[in-house]
Amino acid sequence: MEPKSRRIRRIFIRFLLFGVSILLLCYVYVVTVFSTAGDGVFSVFSGAGGGGRKAFILGGGEDPALRRLWTSREWRKVVDYHSSVFQDLIVEGFLSPTSKTLAVSTGGRGQDVFALREIGVPDSIGVSNKPSAPLVASGHPLNQPFNDDTFDFAFVGRGSFEKSTNPPRLASEIGRVLKPDGFVAVHTASAGDHYSFNSLLDIFNCCRLIRSREIDGPDSSAFREVVLQKREPDALRIDGDSVNTCSIPDYKRELVRSAEPLITEEPLKPWITLKKNIKNIKYLPSIVDISFKRRYVYVDVGSRSYGSSIVSWFKKQYPKNNRTFEIYAIEADPEFHAEYKTKKGVALLPYAAWVRNETLQFEINGDPDKKHDEKGGRGMGRIRPSELSSDSTAAAIPGFDFAEWLRSTVSKTDYVVMKMDVEGTEFDLIPRLFETGTICLIDELFLECHYNRWQRCCPGERSSKYKKTYWQCLELFSSLRESGVLVHQWW
Repeated sequence: MEPKSRRIRRIFIRFLLFGVSILLLCYVYVVTVFSTAGDGVFSVFSGAGGGGRKAFILGGGEDPALRRLWTSREWRKVVDYHSSVFQDLIVEGFLSPTSKTLAVSTGGRGQDVFALREIGVPDSIGVSNKPSAPLVASGHPLNQPFNDDTFDFAFVGRGSFEKSTNPPRLASEIGRVLKPDGFVAVHTASAGDHYSFNSLLDIFNCCRLIRSREIDGPDSSAFREVVLQKREPDALRIDGDSVNTCSIPDYKRELVRSAEPLITEEPLKPWITLKKNIKNIKYLPSIVDISFKRRYVYVDVGSRSYGSSIVSWFKKQYPKNNRTFEIYAIEADPEFHAEYKTKKGVALLPYAAWVRNETLQFEINGDPDKKHDEKGGRGMGRIRPSELSSDSTAAAIPGFDFAEWLRSTVSKTDYVVMKMDVEGTEFDLIPRLFETGTICLIDELFLECHYNRWQRCCPGERSSKYKKTYWQCLELFSSLRESGVLVHQWW
């Protein structure tokens, strides 16, 4: 009979060999899984709580610099934060251990990817124009090196949209590489107001909103987490043949309440009122964040000379928030056309803004209330349809359908600011903008309304140049604001 001590030793050896076999199998399994993810990185933690954990890196961890980085306190702080974020997304069903996951333009060195793999989402990779192997691959976020419909989940870290030179292009690329029904989670500090939040949704035309909430970052600063799901894009559709084809959204209507009040009493000296009123104007970029826009466009309808409102007002005073604007100058008077040929960054349309394409009569009127242009120009001119004009000296000029041009030039994902000074034609153009629905494409409008106002030259006399009254102008401004258009009075 076998001695009892030998029997116990044999059983112990068997248990020991069995335990070693289990550990080897676990090692082979983990290394195999993470090697398929592309870099062979994983962590094993011991000790209770985040403060007592030590990371042991295999496959890629032989680099001493990486080992020091991945075990540093700051690294772990950011990793732990992302781990918490991703675990919440897993619980909510947006992310799973089998998700093929992309972290876009992280701005860091892959802490989000590290966190994803650490919590059991091994098929994860980051992409940035500043790669950080083995976690973040090289690739420009605006031109990602992945095929269409590749990823189940995409994560856009805080600061990625804010630092992007083209947020709409970034959103488009994310939508391209995301699988149908895939999810994208966006962290941003720039969607705190309704305007910017809806602008963000507009550039993600590939996706529908699932939820939005405020969360705290690793530095305790608050920002917004937006989760969207990919679907077929909705094309912007404005039908020019129907009436009232657009509806100005509520978030734009709310902005009207923030605008300066309209001047309800007719000013006796409107040329002085302009200087005072312009100081009270609450410009849209000073109220909301305009970051999430495809393009930034300024349209000067009735621009006169280049130095008139483009230089003296828009370039010097309008808050552009470090955005580069495309400028369109619309001016029918040929007196000013030559100077625009030497001006870069301005596209001149040498026509008259009108309600349809037709030949018009351009009549120069010597208005005593208007000073001559500083470069030797002349009084403001009016346009009229040819059949309404009996002035044989008036010049024939081409007029174009301004509403149709605007619709073909900009979209609802663009930021459009417009100044309109068209010598009375505003009473024709504004209804046309409503009729075609293109009024919805204008974010901010500065409108000069022309009426039979008191003249500077002749106290007690009104100008006979215009037939409208101040009250009709006030009615026009009021109707625009009641419809949700952010319009400012301009003289």
